[in-house]
Amino acid sequence: MPNDAHAALDRLMVALLEGDPEAALAETSQLLAAGVSREHIVVAGLETAMTRLDEKCTVEGFNLLEIMLVGRAVSKVVGVLYPEGVSRGEGRATFVIATPEGDIHDLGKNIVKTVLIGKGFRVVDLGQDCPIPHLIEAVEREGAVAALVSGLISSVVPQVRKIKPALAARGLGHVKVVAGGAALKQASAESLDVDYVAETAFDGAHYLEQMVQELP
Repeated sequence: MPNDAHAALDRLMVALLEGDPEAALAETSQLLAAGVSREHIVVAGLETAMTRLDEKCTVEGFNLLEIMLVGRAVSKVVGVLYPEGVSRGEGRATFVIATPEGDIHDLGKNIVKTVLIGKGFRVVDLGQDCPIPHLIEAVEREGAVAALVSGLISSVVPQVRKIKPALAARGLGHVKVVAGGAALKQASAESLDVDYVAETAFDGAHYLEQMVQELP
């Protein structure tokens, strides 16, 4: 890779970490013009930036505004790299994500989606107020290896508890279920009947990365 491309990657990471979408898009365009592959931009640019942000937040405390600004910049770049979304063949693995029926908040879900896409995963977003049968159907249709749910209000807890039994009834008992969000992270994985409860978007991403590495 030419030296100017290495410099553009460095500038891309700076732009992402500063939450500057215009600068990030400019560097992405330069990298694409130089023949750098989308996969390399994701791994060496977006994923590296996400890792640095993760390390910073771990040391200094979780900064939601900073995550949102970086997430916005990453989303813009992902939209250029994958205008039709990350395809099943290109993504490292497929996840389905939703806010369960009864909850119309989607900020947390959107942050998780951005982090995972930035790490090269394919994420199918079912939106907010999503019925559990719709979630199960999407997991089966998309060949997802995990179902991710984010809940801000405690009234969705009974909905979350329905997911694993519904997956098992469809022969999808092997699919992992990960929960997160202000309401859900107050509960244990056992009480929610899920495989993992994520404290933050990055915490969930770490779990999913490890899970994917262990897949047969």
